[in-house]
Amino acid sequence: MSPTIVAEGLRKRFGDKTALDGVDLTVAAGTVHGVLGPNGAGKTTAVRILTTLLKLDGGRAEVAGFDVMARPDQVRAHIGLVGQNAAVDEVLSARQNLELFGRLYHLNTRDARARATELLDRFDLADTGTKAVKQFSGGMRRRLDLAASLILRPRVLFLDEPTTGLDPRGRNEVWEAVRALVREGTTVLLTTQYLDEADQLASEISVVDHGRVIAEGSPAALKARLGGDRLDVVLHDVAALPEAARVVERVAGAAPETDLDNRMVSAPVTDPLAALGDAVRALREAGLAVEDVALRRPTLDEVFLHLTGDEKKEVAA
Repeated sequence: MSPTIVAEGLRKRFGDKTALDGVDLTVAAGTVHGVLGPNGAGKTTAVRILTTLLKLDGGRAEVAGFDVMARPDQVRAHIGLVGQNAAVDEVLSARQNLELFGRLYHLNTRDARARATELLDRFDLADTGTKAVKQFSGGMRRRLDLAASLILRPRVLFLDEPTTGLDPRGRNEVWEAVRALVREGTTVLLTTQYLDEADQLASEISVVDHGRVIAEGSPAALKARLGGDRLDVVLHDVAALPEAARVVERVAGAAPETDLDNRMVSAPVTDPLAALGDAVRALREAGLAVEDVALRRPTLDEVFLHLTGDEKKEVAA
């Protein structure tokens, strides 16, 4: 099956600033592809080009089989876009908003009403009645945004930081809605400031920095680049960290990292269960007061910080 989104060598400049410097991207049909990167990396610029809101300076891109420069009308007919800010009218009800979007998309009155009913049911908004959107929770508003983007049953959905500012419940509501769409065959390109969101939803991830894709792969493959399992030791006293680091290095056979704020020593291990038992014994023999010893897999946060090379960077648009 041909990929639904293909970008080759995308380039874009704003004055003397290079936003995209040869971005390549391939998104398989019926999947969620996450795009991560620090501030100013070029994620939102790429989305704006792929959704025909911005013209590229170099390279080429196809979405749903149509060239974004040569056939922008066909691209727009096959996509939906949920941006960082709500696009719905807060004075209207959910039904009124969806019927309005249907009419704006040139559906007749009967079809607009039928589509609104279908989407209200799908996104668990059917019981909102005449309540104005301004009375909705954050999660309900974003579900309504998703519903509005699906009026014409697009093959491709672009989500540009869809859960920014939502509480955990609201984020989970949006995640479930996205998973349901993908099960039905929708292709999703997701930019997000939450690494755990990409970990939860995306089957493939592209990490963008300084306008280039610097790494790509599944969340598991990206995590494996940091060496698999890690041994974490949390000390009772920060003064014991140097001695604990020597013990952990001897057990793990690798130089550990020390986190002063969390009183923690961490190192990669090749034989996790053996390392755990050896570490507990060695720490006890050294007379070190330990609060916790645990094995864990690297997080996507650690992968991101390792790839971008700056622990002070935040993932955002």
